[in-house]
Amino acid sequence: MNGATTVRLFGFHHAGGSGTLFHGWQDRLPAGWEVRALDAPGHGSLMGRELIDELDRLVGYFLDQVRPGDDVPYAFFGHSMGGIVAYELARRLVGEGAVPPVWLGISACRAPRSAPPVVLRHTLSEAQLRRHVRELGGTPEQLLDDPRLWEIFGPIIRADLRLVEQWRPAHAEPLPVPLTVFRGRDDALATPGRVAAWEAESTAFRGLRTLDGDHFYFGADPAPLLRHLVEDVRSARTALPHPAR
Repeated sequence: MNGATTVRLFGFHHAGGSGTLFHGWQDRLPAGWEVRALDAPGHGSLMGRELIDELDRLVGYFLDQVRPGDDVPYAFFGHSMGGIVAYELARRLVGEGAVPPVWLGISACRAPRSAPPVVLRHTLSEAQLRRHVRELGGTPEQLLDDPRLWEIFGPIIRADLRLVEQWRPAHAEPLPVPLTVFRGRDDALATPGRVAAWEAESTAFRGLRTLDGDHFYFGADPAPLLRHLVEDVRSARTALPHPAR
């Protein structure tokens, strides 16, 4: 990328996914922005590594990938499982007294204070889990229909769902980080009732943005999401006590 980096955006993927979720974002963002799409161990570019199915350990792994310096303002965007990771990672950084992200974007993810799921998806049968993943969209049909591929990716999806469904967040003080929530209008998983309580998790809540689509509402065209993202990051940076940081 040419020129100085002015904003570094870290992207955290959904259960069973990878950093390819953010493919093409770099070319759609303003000059000076840098996208770092991170893979959890056992996903994407890190396939073959041991999976981490416990949230604290996964957050510790990502902490080493994003630990900030004082040179470039940075932001987090997490989709579904990635929203949980981004939120807990921001909490860890704030708790350590590190430079926090200038903005946190949470996408298609239930709020910490919302009721936990009644049906535990990681305990579903293979057929039920495949049907659930198919209904959510965002997963190639070939992966779901090919028994050899499912044998590889099914356990990854199940392990990630276990991480999500065993998440028991501490109800701590709101984060001193601007936070925006996104969801697809037709998302049956991240319903308005499940995401509304995110407002209580930030001292600078930027609102809920509902966009057209389902759980993977930005998969085909991320442009509407990115317009909001850029606007919110810029607004959050302007509101900083020391915007030149």
